[in-house]
Amino acid sequence: MRLDFDFSPLYRSTVGFDRLLDMLDQAADVEPVPGWPSYNVEKMGNDHYRVVMAVAGFAPDEIEIVQKDSTLFVSGRKQPGNEPAQVLHRGISDRPFRQAFNLANYVTVTDAKLENGLLVLDLVREAPEELKPRRIEIASGGGPKTIGHEKAA
Repeated sequence: MRLDFDFSPLYRSTVGFDRLLDMLDQAADVEPVPGWPSYNVEKMGNDHYRVVMAVAGFAPDEIEIVQKDSTLFVSGRKQPGNEPAQVLHRGISDRPFRQAFNLANYVTVTDAKLENGLLVLDLVREAPEELKPRRIEIASGGGPKTIGHEKAA
């Protein structure tokens, strides 16, 4: 069942949130998130996040991590010929997977490691210096003051 929402009133009263509103609009069109491999998304601090994926049986060279624009793709594919001749019971899945994560602006992967069957990805949001909050002084009586630039002599 799809519920259609009209976000046009929000577009009129907000500036710079169009990407967020587009994501909300597209959320109903997205296929359900696959249940395998299992993963956690953890908030480690104000600008530090961690994604932990259970990828038991996969070697580091069988997993690919790619960040393209604001999307992080994690995929895995077992190399042929790496399994025993006959498997009597398969309880550990080795099927290929592809998982995508939408990232906020300025979020990048800073570390990736595979330990004890868990793929751990550390992500940090690092906003450029010009986008960080800055104090603006108010001029008084001495004439106009230009913000962010020095006056020419």
